[in-house]
Parts: sequence; C-alpha cells; structure tokens
Amino acid sequence: MEETVVSKNFIEQIIEKDLAEGVYDHVMTRFPPEPNGYLHIGHAKSILLNYGLAKQYGGKFNLRFDDTNPTKEKTEFVESIKADVEWLGADFEDRLFYASDYFDKMHEAAIELIKKGKAFVCDLSADEIREYRGTLTEPGKNSPYRDRSIEENLKLFQEMTDGKYEDGSKVLRAKIDMSSPNINMRDPVIYRVARMTHHNTGDKWCVYPMYDFAHPIEDAIEGITHSICTLEFEDHRPLYDWVVKELGYEQPPKQIEFAKLYLTNVITGKRYIKKLVEDGIVDGWDDPRLVSISALRRRGFTPESIKKFVELCGVSKANSSVDYAMLEYCIREDLKLKRPRAMAILDPIKLIIDNYPEGEVEYLDADNNLENPELGSRKLPFSRELYIERDDFMEEPPKKYFRLFPGNEVRLMNAYFVKCESFVKDENGNVVEVHCTYDPETKSGSGFEGRKVKGTIHWVSAKEAIKAEVRLYENIVDEEKGKLNEDGTLNLNPNSLTVLKDCYVEPSLASAKAYDSFQFVRQGFFCVDCKDSTEDNLVFNRIVSLKSSFKL
Repeated sequence: MEETVVSKNFIEQIIEKDLAEGVYDHVMTRFPPEPNGYLHIGHAKSILLNYGLAKQYGGKFNLRFDDTNPTKEKTEFVESIKADVEWLGADFEDRLFYASDYFDKMHEAAIELIKKGKAFVCDLSADEIREYRGTLTEPGKNSPYRDRSIEENLKLFQEMTDGKYEDGSKVLRAKIDMSSPNINMRDPVIYRVARMTHHNTGDKWCVYPMYDFAHPIEDAIEGITHSICTLEFEDHRPLYDWVVKELGYEQPPKQIEFAKLYLTNVITGKRYIKKLVEDGIVDGWDDPRLVSISALRRRGFTPESIKKFVELCGVSKANSSVDYAMLEYCIREDLKLKRPRAMAILDPIKLIIDNYPEGEVEYLDADNNLENPELGSRKLPFSRELYIERDDFMEEPPKKYFRLFPGNEVRLMNAYFVKCESFVKDENGNVVEVHCTYDPETKSGSGFEGRKVKGTIHWVSAKEAIKAEVRLYENIVDEEKGKLNEDGTLNLNPNSLTVLKDCYVEPSLASAKAYDSFQFVRQGFFCVDCKDSTEDNLVFNRIVSLKSSFKL
C-alpha cells in the first residue's frame, strides 16, 4: 500500500532542516501585532500559521504586542487583538508579552552597542538623515557625528534618556555601512527621543527603540526560534541578523518571510477604515461589511471557516490576490452540516387559507437539517393565516414560474398543497393578501401520492411568527469600478447594506442568542447580531447567500 506523501511548504522545510541539523532542539513562534488598530483577515493567516507551526512541531506560541510607538497605540486595540487571537483558537496559554516589558533590556543593549563602537548619537534632523542616506543607486555618506568617542556617545545617550533634549533633536544610530547596497543597513536609527505617555509604561521613558532594533531583541529574549513575518521585511532581515549577532545571543532566532494574504476588493487599510468609522459610513471597526476579524465574527463567520480559508490560500513567497468568493465558500462548507434550518420571510405578504378552520393551530414536523439527521427535528405551528415571500406570488407569471399564481397549486414546505383562488390589492395596486384553499389529504409525510406539484414555497404562521430585523450585506466596495477613485478616495457601493425591518421568523428562533447562526430556507445563512439584537428586537445579519460563484 502506497503511503500518501504530504507536501511541505517552504517554512516547514526550513524548520525540519533546522531540527534535523540541531540548529534548534525545539520550535517557538510568536504573533507580534502592533496595537494600533483592529486585526483583519490577513492577520488571521499570520496568527494561524505561527500557532499551527508551533503545534505541529510540539512547540510553544507567544502573543506579544509590539508596542514601541505610543502615539498610535491604545488599550482598546490590545483588548480587541487578544479577543481575536483567542477566538481563532491560537492558544498562547500564559505567554502574553509586551515589547515594553523589555524596554530596560533594550536600553542596556543600546549601551552595549555604544561600548562596542557599534552605535553613535547623531544630531542630524530626520530630513538630513534622509538626504545623507543616498539612493538605491548611490551610496550614502557618513554623518559628521559618526566618529564621536564612545565616552561622548554614552554621555549623550544618557542625557537623551534623562530628557535633556527636545524630541527629534538627537537619535541613536547603529554604525554599520553607509555604502551598503541595502539602505536599511546604512546606519539606521535605533533609538529616538519622544515624550509620549505609553499605555503600558506611562511616563517612565522619553526615549523609545525603533521597531527594527526592538523586534530581534524581543524574539531573542523570548527564545523564539523562527520569526515568521511578511515579505516587506525581507530587506530588513540583514539588520535583524546584525542586531542579534552584535548582541551575542546564543541560538539567535531566524527570520523567515512569506507572502501576505490579499483579498480582492476589500478594505484593510487602517486609515481608510478609520475614515469610514469617523464619517459614520460603518458603525465601527466590527461593521459586518469589513474584513476585520471582529467584523467577520460579528457577521457570523466561524474560526473553522477562516482556518479552512487560510489552508486553501497556502503559504508561499509570491504575492497574490484571492477572491472574496473563496472565503464565502469556506463558511458555506463549514455551516451547511452544522447549523439548523429555519423559515424566515423577509418581504412578507399574507396568505389566507379560506377553508382552514379559524382559530385552529396544528404543529407539523420539520427536519432541522436534511443533510445531517443528527440535528433532529422541530415542531412548526400551522394556521389559517400565514406569511409568504412576496416574490412567491405573481399575478401574471412568466413561463417556468412554478410558485403561486391564480389557479396554480404548490406545496407549503412541511405542510399541505394549497391552490391560489384570489388575491387582494391595496389602494396603490400592491398585492397584500393571497387567498388559497388547502387539501387536507396532502399533509407532508402522510404518504400522499396523488397529483404532483412543481413548486414548493416556505412560510411562517402569522400569529406565532416573531418579527425581526434582517440586514443584507454586499461588498462595501463598488466592484465594477474598483476600490479607489483617481483622487485616492474609496469607491463605495451605495447598496452595501439593506435593512429589512418587517421580517418574520418562525417561533423556534425566539431564544436565539448573539452569534447563533441558522440557514434560512432559500435565503442564505444568517447570524444573530451581537451588538444590536435584543430579546425584544431580534436582528439577523446575512453571513452569505446559498449560491456560490466559487469553484475549487
């Protein structure tokens, strides 16, 4: 019997080679977000990749906040990120860290580099540093302050730390090579003066490390073996390696880059989302039209569906875009066998069965999921007055329309055959009532084998049904015109949200709670909104329609 050969992605190959050669005897990964916004679907790939690799190789996974830039960071973002990571199932156990936990050690590391003659205090302004840096084709030139003595640099750096200098007046730079073909190695800034209150350390510091200096130190302190990041950090890897080498860490971490996850026609940029929130176009970072993780959770996506999506996208070195329809495919696949079906009428008109006894209610059996009998069945109240969908009746139907029209007979799902006898219009010419007669011999499940009907429609009992609000979502981006206008503004779809206030759902949904999801017959998958839904006013978000344009 042939063994199935599982193809390894390039990161798995690197890890297995490192373990086999004894470079490391364990695997330690981390997810290191900057707490300056909410996470989105692209971050989910990084979270699940890092956690999955640690789990696959019996290692550990850390959550660490890279909070080295206090101007943009908030506790609100810290809490939202923790909730997202936990919801995705990436278990960091008790290993929650902050870059700011290591500020003392980073400061010591900076002093160590100064003492080695590998760092110097520079008085050039940011613009002058940029000018001295050179270009991709021309080497940079040395700062006039590059040859300060170790003693002077130590004194100046201490004075920076003590708050003697204005923000931006002095920086600490690594002393590497101003003629390096890699601009990141041209004496990069590693510390700056910045009087900012930090969400974690308060006003203790007025100097802060730069990300490219802080990150390798954080990884090394935590014993990270494989520091997995996205492709834009590939050119920063020589600096990462330089920092851990000069500071003499044993078993230094190895940086590995992979391609980001791009979804077509979605908005992930923080400044764009911030503007949508501030302009009131969306009701927060978790608006279900966005692809932040909290928005996907609110809309009704599951961790399993996002994990499946990330697996389908794969891990590579090549940037590429994925159609949003693939994400929708994953949630359909996840929910179709798990979630019960229910009847909901989104655009109701009344159907009256003239020959059904007034005041009588009978309870009919309905399967919760035809594809998964384990989900059992429920009882549906049936009565003389029902609600049906407006588009399930037509006064003058086209060919191949098999639903209700005068003289036609259909099956009411899980109930009886009914025949349309007449209808009533209001003063504006809109149909408000459809009158039918029913055949009591045709009860669903009774084994009736008489005449056949081609159409089956769903319904809810008018008296027992629960009124609900339903929100239908489309892409917030106008897909035909593309994401951005020529002036850089977002090209928004004016029909991205439709709110239906007068919907009716079957009474079995009365106790539905936030995040509960259902397949509404013929309508799609829907989830109870976690923000606005109450016991007295149920609100359902459409997760996804039933039909898919995506093919594996």
